[in-house]
Amino acid sequence: MSAQPYDRTREDLGNIIALEHVNLSHDNQQHATLFYLVGLGLTRDPFIMVGLDNMWVNVGRSQFHLPTRGKQVLRGRVGLVIPDHEALLKRLDRVAKPLAGTQFKFTQGPGHVEAICPWGNRFRVHPPGPEFGPITLGLPYVEFDVPRGAAPGIVRFYRELLEVPGAVVTRAGEPAAAITVGRAQHLYYRETDAEIPPYDGHHMQVYVADFSGPHERLRSRGLVFEESDQYQYRFKDIVDLDTGKVLFTIEHEMRSVTHPLYGRELINRNPAQTNIAYMRNADRYAGTF
Repeated sequence: MSAQPYDRTREDLGNIIALEHVNLSHDNQQHATLFYLVGLGLTRDPFIMVGLDNMWVNVGRSQFHLPTRGKQVLRGRVGLVIPDHEALLKRLDRVAKPLAGTQFKFTQGPGHVEAICPWGNRFRVHPPGPEFGPITLGLPYVEFDVPRGAAPGIVRFYRELLEVPGAVVTRAGEPAAAITVGRAQHLYYRETDAEIPPYDGHHMQVYVADFSGPHERLRSRGLVFEESDQYQYRFKDIVDLDTGKVLFTIEHEMRSVTHPLYGRELINRNPAQTNIAYMRNADRYAGTF
């Protein structure tokens, strides 16, 4: 038998097959519209949550859920892939004046754009590239700041309870738990000596292939805090499997692939399209997700 020429493990996703949304509440939908839609150039879901009390925003195959009920700030940063950074910088500059007096700001970093939303959430916006696989518009990672020494225990938690690939890597010079949560999607738990703010209830949602196995293991440890419905449950504490010590808290909305919303088509617009310089048949984003 000839030597295997391919590293087949590179295609393993594990039990979590998609990071679908990040939920961050706020207190001003007008400001959210300016930042997410006008500034970042993303797309409001036209079919669900179309009122003033919540807004779903599409970014490739993922979403932000933005309920209007007081601000939440993710303890870390959200990674985005958005093409055409020259146009992105112009859009962000246009919303600077109407967002004056908020925490909004943006800077051009080395190979990316750093943007802070009106409530202090941090976004690192990358152009498409090999490190993000086929994603040219999407949400490839969420990076959390965690206490020193937490990364190995977090990797073990995901591997043993959720059946998800993970490893301790070096990220920006610090140890980090790298967890695979979809095609070209990751969670990073990066260690820091900085003080970590109290958890304020923000959450993320993932789709899980083996739905019942993690549920039973989490439930046996008293970690499931909400039995939402037939297709969903929630947990929030990531613990040391030997001692039960909480390593980090972030709510996970766990959905089965039989959930009615799984695989739903998300419409993404081409933010370069305008009524002044309109191009026929160019309304939708034409790249890959």
